[in-house]
Amino acid sequence: MKRVLFVCVHNSARSQMAESFLNGLSGFSAHSAGLEPGSLNPFVVRAMAEVGVDISCNRTKSVTEFLGQDFDYVIAVCDKEAADRCPVVPVSGEKMHWEFPDPSSFQGTDEQKLAFARTVRDAIQKKILDWAAL
Repeated sequence: MKRVLFVCVHNSARSQMAESFLNGLSGFSAHSAGLEPGSLNPFVVRAMAEVGVDISCNRTKSVTEFLGQDFDYVIAVCDKEAADRCPVVPVSGEKMHWEFPDPSSFQGTDEQKLAFARTVRDAIQKKILDWAAL
């Protein structure tokens, strides 16, 4: 079983989605964490529920919870704007960076925010499926 840690700044959206999608595949044990854990993005929770993935009871976690653990991969999912704050986690594992825009920083109406969360969700799901198939 491959252990994967997804990291982001707040662990409120992208890393949560990536963790959930990868845990839905056999052969992987995925986790997620953030440098400054916040609260789950409600639009991401709704977008994930639309594809049958319930993350409403997930909690945000700090990268410090995973110090000393071994992972096969540590994947940062921050966008360009947050790259300087994207956590570098001192745990073992091949380090990777997958750039996705942050649903939490998107401005607009509630419907526009949900639509943006769906776009990011779909991009993350495609990346997970493509990567896991390698």
